[in-house]
Amino acid sequence: MAKMAPAEVRAMSGLLDELDYYQLLEVPSDAPASAVKKAYYQATRRLHPDHNRHLEGEDGLRLQAIARRVAEAYQVLRDAQRRNAYDAQVAGDAGATRIRLVEAKAKAGQDALEAHMGKTPNGRRFFNLSRSDIDRGDLAAAQRNLKMAMTFEPSNAVFKTKLAEIEEALKSRAPKNQHTIR
Repeated sequence: MAKMAPAEVRAMSGLLDELDYYQLLEVPSDAPASAVKKAYYQATRRLHPDHNRHLEGEDGLRLQAIARRVAEAYQVLRDAQRRNAYDAQVAGDAGATRIRLVEAKAKAGQDALEAHMGKTPNGRRFFNLSRSDIDRGDLAAAQRNLKMAMTFEPSNAVFKTKLAEIEEALKSRAPKNQHTIR
């Protein structure tokens, strides 16, 4: 693998703020995680300080900054939740090319919480009521409250799963009719 020329490091350093994470790792935006990983390892081999000992002073510092940005790009693009948060930010703000790792973690955490607890106030309210009903052992009330939550968020997978679990539990609790009328 060829060493990076000082002019190449200076040029890449100048473009660093204009490149998005996909351009930095030289992968398409729909690249699978395996391709992102491969591109990251290729870039880190090319940017490693031991491989570029000839770069000193300002050029060495520029190379370190590039290497840090490549690592940041990999940390975001390898994780599906962070990647989705990054893609949403880049799509929403045409000038955005990077997302801080802390922002990506916070956005991913918020998205996970919303998916679990609900995105709408009424969806959350009825979901929490159903959880209280479950804790009390009142599955019929929990079923009603989950159905209400589903009216506000019909596509919420967590609500659907919990409702199916409750309905299954209600079926298993239903008294078996041993006598048949003829």
